[in-house]
Amino acid sequence: MSIDRRHWMLGTAALLGGWAVDLQAQPADAVAAEAKAPPLPALGASWPLPPLELLDGSRVEPRELDGKVVVLYWWASTCPFCAVTTPHLYAFWQRHRGRPGWQLLTLSIDRTPEAAQRYLQQRGYAMPCAWVTPQLQRAMPKPKGLPITLVRGRDGRILMAERGQLFAEDIDAIAQWL
Repeated sequence: MSIDRRHWMLGTAALLGGWAVDLQAQPADAVAAEAKAPPLPALGASWPLPPLELLDGSRVEPRELDGKVVVLYWWASTCPFCAVTTPHLYAFWQRHRGRPGWQLLTLSIDRTPEAAQRYLQQRGYAMPCAWVTPQLQRAMPKPKGLPITLVRGRDGRILMAERGQLFAEDIDAIAQWL
């Protein structure tokens, strides 16, 4: 996607943000947490990964991810920009999931793990997903915004950090690091 198109879309999203997401509908603690959220990590910054409990009951240990490209994607079932981005990410995962050396980890910030599971099930998404618990949030704070897409390289450093809706071509560009 061209830089101009992406900037235009991000600017439009910012202008419409008050209409697209009613912050009053979110719990006060969620609004306060978002206000304190850190910025996107800088390209080249180290990004350690904590152990993750996935919604399917499995666990991902950091040592399993050593030397792999890791795509991290924070989302919520109530996020309209996530609703547009997630199908593209899921299609990417379906195309590339058999390739060795990489891992997709989606991170739901829904109010409950059941809400996240219901959303995934209703849409037929069977990708690895963890629910962001308070402990996970402390260990790996979600950057400000939603959705958030980070690509962590084999050396543990950030290769890509994006806030907001991504298009299919943005997600397809991740393949260069796989």
